[in-house]
Amino acid sequence: QVQFVESGGGLVQSGGSLRLSCEARGWMNIHRMYAVAWFRGPPGQKRELVAEIADEATTNYAESVKGRFTVSRDNAKNTVYLQMNNVKPEDSADYYCNARPSFSSGYYSYWGQGTQVTVSS
Repeated sequence: QVQFVESGGGLVQSGGSLRLSCEARGWMNIHRMYAVAWFRGPPGQKRELVAEIADEATTNYAESVKGRFTVSRDNAKNTVYLQMNNVKPEDSADYYCNARPSFSSGYYSYWGQGTQVTVSS
């Protein structure tokens, strides 16, 4: 069984920073995944892709977070990070990570519990 374990969320003031972490457990080996990504949204509802990374030269960000968020992956630690700088109230959401095994595949259908980010104005 695969588990994505997200952490690092919390309450932060507008303009502040947070660093989210996501550790993959079980059989998931991030090193073998084409891409890993962060999503956000309400539990059980459609989630928005926030940031995706295949390698350092291949990243994709939602327009709303470009220049403020940075996604990275540490294959040795089986962990994905999201550095959030200059956060805004509209960044408030539950954040989740996921992975896709190849360029042509979608993301897995299972999700972790997420980590909640609340940005106060």
